[in-house]
Amino acid sequence: MDDLATHTAFHAARCCPFIQPHDGVDHLTRREFLGCSAGVLVAGATLVHLSWPALAGNAEDEPLPPRRRALRVKPVLVYETPERRERTSWRAWGAVQTQDAAREEVARIQTELKTLGERADFPVEFRPVAAVRSAGELARLADLVDADTVIVYAAGGWMDTFEALGKLRKPMIFFCRHKSGPVYLWYEIISPRYLRQHTDSLARSGIDEDDVVIDSQDELLWRLRALCGLINTVGTRILAVGGAGAWGQAADVVPKLVQEKWKFEIRTVSYDALGELIQQARADARAVERARQRGEEYLKTPGNTLETQRPFVHNAFLLDDIFRRLMQEADCRALTINNCMSTIMPLAETTACLTLSTLNDAGYLAFCESDFVAIPAGVLLANIAGRPVFMNDPTYPHEGLITLAHCTAPRRMDGQKLEPARILTHFESDYGAAPKVEMTKGQTVTNIVPDFKLERWVGLRGEIVDTPFLDICRSQIDVRFTCDSLKLAQRMPGFHWITAYGDYLREVGYALKRIPIAWELLT
Repeated sequence: MDDLATHTAFHAARCCPFIQPHDGVDHLTRREFLGCSAGVLVAGATLVHLSWPALAGNAEDEPLPPRRRALRVKPVLVYETPERRERTSWRAWGAVQTQDAAREEVARIQTELKTLGERADFPVEFRPVAAVRSAGELARLADLVDADTVIVYAAGGWMDTFEALGKLRKPMIFFCRHKSGPVYLWYEIISPRYLRQHTDSLARSGIDEDDVVIDSQDELLWRLRALCGLINTVGTRILAVGGAGAWGQAADVVPKLVQEKWKFEIRTVSYDALGELIQQARADARAVERARQRGEEYLKTPGNTLETQRPFVHNAFLLDDIFRRLMQEADCRALTINNCMSTIMPLAETTACLTLSTLNDAGYLAFCESDFVAIPAGVLLANIAGRPVFMNDPTYPHEGLITLAHCTAPRRMDGQKLEPARILTHFESDYGAAPKVEMTKGQTVTNIVPDFKLERWVGLRGEIVDTPFLDICRSQIDVRFTCDSLKLAQRMPGFHWITAYGDYLREVGYALKRIPIAWELLT
């Protein structure tokens, strides 16, 4: 194999794919051809007839991302009012068996949900509590139809009501009281009668033991957080600059799986169109000055040090402005870039690393490499946590430690404050602007390891123990974990990982079962 062939083979599935300049398709390997052709292989609208004056309009301020949609929750109290009959069993277990008791319970639930809504770190809308005694009474609940999920307060009643709710095909959470208020009937029989249906194992589909909460408002809260993340992820519209792809995979396979499983709508913009937009934006004195001012303001933020050329930073903010307006045009808050190194650098005269970092800090969902193996995990975790995520390259786990690195890390990792950062060149090209984000040591992190087939994701809790400066991608963290290193090495699928501040392993697993994707915890 000659030197050029060796070089191309080595780079074909690297962290930042290298595309050798060429003058014809005959010079490309099959994988490179699939990667370059991803936009035509994957169904989805292509943005055409774009112009910078139309995108920019007269607005001086950069667009802001749309917020997550609120989870619409319908609480339903199921109860009954039995009548006394002599010399026979006339009532089941439970303390909510009169109209007065039901009214008191509705008031109690409303108070609890009001407090829960005030505590929630995610958008949630609680509908009025409905009290029903039979399946027939559900028909009068107009706001049940468009609810995202139902909390069933199972004080009493029988299976017909639960069956009718199940036919709505909405996620249901069963809440039963033991000591938090009047004891519920279904605290006794939710497992043998409803879940197992008088057998020894789960006999339901679409609902399981993890959908039952006893007393705890905290347990209710994290499940709702998971469902909020899920409803904001399924059906995501994402802009793929240069087309959709997948790291190390045939580019037409994984994006189609994402469209099928996650219902993503992938819209594309060609690099030719992007190049024209960049040229037009450079000719716009207001846009250039706005990018310069924003770049200078960014560099003045506490903890920042500049270790690359200033024009690279200014050009990164011009690219940030263009991407924001493209997402506004596509009516989305998510973006990814294919072949982001070799293709975008000559067009933007910088790298996209800093741009993707600033977009994530602003609340967008921005990913490099157009890797739709990892992108759904990134979108889901960001929508659950309500904060940016770090798509990264993992190394080999050893002695309870793994290094995670990439050049596009957000700085606002906790969703609030900016972490200190050194603004360097992108490592592999030694060009442009890329942040080395000094993430907080001692911080607990959630790590998601997605597989290439969208069948099994691995979850790993860790702690940041160091932020080294090795000759690798600029933002680097050493993460300590507690499972066996060899087991992690044997069980970790795919390539790119998704990392976020905080512990959201329960929420991710709870959301994934509804896709479905298997969830394997290694913590």
